[in-house]
This record gives sequence, structure tokens and C-alpha cells, in this order.
Amino acid sequence: MGACNTITLTVSHTYTASPSAVYDAWLNPEIAKRFLFATDDGRVIRADIEPRVGGHFLVIDRRPTGDAVHYGVFLELRRPRRMVFCFSVAEHDHNADRIQIEIEPLAEGTRLTLSHEMCAEWAQFEEQTRQGWVHVMHGLERELDAMRMVNVQELVAQASAAPSKASAP
Repeated sequence: MGACNTITLTVSHTYTASPSAVYDAWLNPEIAKRFLFATDDGRVIRADIEPRVGGHFLVIDRRPTGDAVHYGVFLELRRPRRMVFCFSVAEHDHNADRIQIEIEPLAEGTRLTLSHEMCAEWAQFEEQTRQGWVHVMHGLERELDAMRMVNVQELVAQASAAPSKASAP
């Protein structure tokens, strides 16, 4: 971050998916465009993600009020436990926010904790920003649940198609 006083907001969510599934979904453009910065009344028209340290991302959500453009650069990627990136809604913003994601394995599932460090001058948007991240996390949960259902259906289909030993002559 540039030279500004900062505030940090934190949001956590627990998923039934593995840490790797949570981490990978965040960095997969085809999955991320369905939850990352996507709003209920918008449609993500572009999701470019270059998942490497120094790699950029660009997500554009077409909303009734106009396109919401989200830029970022990955500062740290440690699969499947941690990612850190700078984030802005303006390209080349010298006071870009810093987002840190910690992914913790649980006995059953995963906890994702997101910390968003922003300039204190934006404090009036803290709750709106928090709710935005909650929305992102719920969207990620929907995507992970949908992926799990597809995997279960594929396993059932494969088991149904495989000849059983009982039917062998």
C-alpha cells in the first residue's frame, strides 16, 4: 500500500471442500467469473487470471450502473494455504488495497479467512466492502457445492456403466 493510514477488515467462511479445491477455484477463471466480484444484478463479462507471483488479474462485472472493473497483482501464492494480492478498481492505483487469504484445513472442510487492508479515508465503505466479500464467499460456496455434485454424479454414472462382477458369466 502507498503512504496512507490503513484499516483492516476480516471475513471468514467455512467450506465442506478441501483446501486445494478452495484455493484452486479462486484462481480458475472459468469458476472465478461465477463468484469473484460478481453481483446479483450484474454479469461478469471478463475474468483474466494469471496465477503466479507478479501475475495480474482483471475481472469486469457488467452492472446496470455500468462496468465494475477490478484489477490486481498477486504478491504471494502458496498453494493451498495462502494468497496475497493488491487490489484496486483503478489500474495503476498507487494506494491499492492489500488482500490476504489464509486457507486452513479443518477436521471436515476448510476455513478461508480474508483480510482486506484499505486506506482509512475509505472507512465509510468498510461495511459495504465487508458485505461484498461475504457475497463473494457465499458465491464460492455455491460453486464448490456445484462442483462436488458434478463429481458425485460422475462417480455414480461411472459405477453404473462399469460391469459388475455379479453380471460376469
